[in-house]
Amino acid sequence: MREASGRTPRHGMVVDLNRCVGCQTCTISCKQVNDTPPGVQWRRVLDVERGEFPDVERLFLVVGCQHCANPPCVPVCPTGATRSREDGLVTMDYDRCIGCGYCAVACPYQARTIVHDQRWYFGSKTRQEAAVTHPERIGVASKCTFCIEKIDSAEAAGKTPGVDLDVTPACAASCITQAIKFGDFNDPESEVSTLARENAFFRMHAELGTDPQIRYLYEVPASTPGYEAPPEDSDDDRLRDPANPLVGPLQRFWDSRAAMNFTLGGMSSGLAVVAGLVFGLGIIPAQTALRAETVAAIGMALGLASVFLEIGRKPRFLFVLLRPQSSWMTRETYAVAVFYPVVALAQWHPAPVWIELAGLSGAVFLLCQARILYAGKGIPAWRAPAVPWLLGATGLLEGTALMVLVVGMSTGTLVLPGALPFSGVLASMLTFVIWRRYCERARAAGLGPAARDVLRTLDPWLTWGSYMFGGSLFALGWAGGVTEGWGPLACLLGAVVVLAGGVALKMSLVTRASFHQNFEIPRLPRRGSGRRAAPARFDPGAARVA
Repeated sequence: MREASGRTPRHGMVVDLNRCVGCQTCTISCKQVNDTPPGVQWRRVLDVERGEFPDVERLFLVVGCQHCANPPCVPVCPTGATRSREDGLVTMDYDRCIGCGYCAVACPYQARTIVHDQRWYFGSKTRQEAAVTHPERIGVASKCTFCIEKIDSAEAAGKTPGVDLDVTPACAASCITQAIKFGDFNDPESEVSTLARENAFFRMHAELGTDPQIRYLYEVPASTPGYEAPPEDSDDDRLRDPANPLVGPLQRFWDSRAAMNFTLGGMSSGLAVVAGLVFGLGIIPAQTALRAETVAAIGMALGLASVFLEIGRKPRFLFVLLRPQSSWMTRETYAVAVFYPVVALAQWHPAPVWIELAGLSGAVFLLCQARILYAGKGIPAWRAPAVPWLLGATGLLEGTALMVLVVGMSTGTLVLPGALPFSGVLASMLTFVIWRRYCERARAAGLGPAARDVLRTLDPWLTWGSYMFGGSLFALGWAGGVTEGWGPLACLLGAVVVLAGGVALKMSLVTRASFHQNFEIPRLPRRGSGRRAAPARFDPGAARVA
């Protein structure tokens, strides 16, 4: 979209925290114009109380889709349903979305919703609701569009969004205090550009590289300066309190069904990798390797079936193939598309090349799974730098454990190659080191106290159970001999312990530690009492916070 001048606009908003009175007019107008169903608010206003008496403050924070210049929701989308337009609007194609929820967990602003069943405000459908219902939005992701239909109609009408109210987003057009302003940041003469140029502002979570296009003003120029948020506003007790409107809730888009995909898919792909490696090294025969690849194929299929049950528009599942250039979910699907034919070829003609290709495609699948979580930028527990390494190492450790069980079942006797328990020891040590690094750097990586509490609860079970005890059992089996006696039994028990730890880790990461990114107000207006009140006298030159 280009204006008559040839300049490409960059639509965005300025929100004045000093002006907003929390009347919720913007949320109601958004709901009325966009016909959102019960429980869905694309534009929200958070009622935030901070401090302790007598140093207290109450303010209101307008939140919603930030229409980021670098939106994390766009590259993860496996179908291309989420796109970023030239003018900066992040759009949704409801006819292409499959409702996988990947965009929702990638968004650091809690801006996405998915409604799986049609709901009515009064229990049954009214005549008015029937006239404005949107069946295309059921089972798919939806969010604020900046009232895109209004903006797209402006050029033909010769009007300017942000100036002419009928082509301005409903929230900005209806704001009774003019706290919300909309316009073109690429136009230096627009009101939003002027406000941003002449006032101090912050952009929420700009440190994540999203380049959000909502700027929050927090001072009154030449009158009342803002100030940095005091440390007590972000202490663990406050950020652990679910009643705090700034605290991100536990995500509900990916539940135990998605966790089963990471659990079964991770250990199965790890088994495929280990089978290819130990076969290539001549440690196991082709028949055992084929059996392992078959077990991996069954486990992977069960995991994929679990996550299939979670998507909102199941008949569209093949759309997941449409974005291999950026989505790790799409790449995972292509890895599967290679893995199964290769395993079938290996069963029909057990040439070494097919067994090795099965291991290689399993490695790609494991890499994709590790990167899928890491790309979920809206979940601090997933975007921590150690996560891909942790999931990759865990998959290899689980694959080694499964390989021990497969070899034990294949021989019919408790005879194991010595390389397997030795590999289990090494994989246990590696995974333990990565796990410790993940836990120790959790706060620095942005994990909130609730997520860190989950890690602390899980830590002794993984450290002393899976990694120490399981690894020690592998070591005992290797040292005690793997051809007879208690050595093979120790290895088999170690394999079971390791697999249990892997299940606990992935289930906890996906369903228990997966809290949404908090909202954040790093700089505050002075509109409270005590130390949070506007000073009686001040140096006008110090009004702007650097």
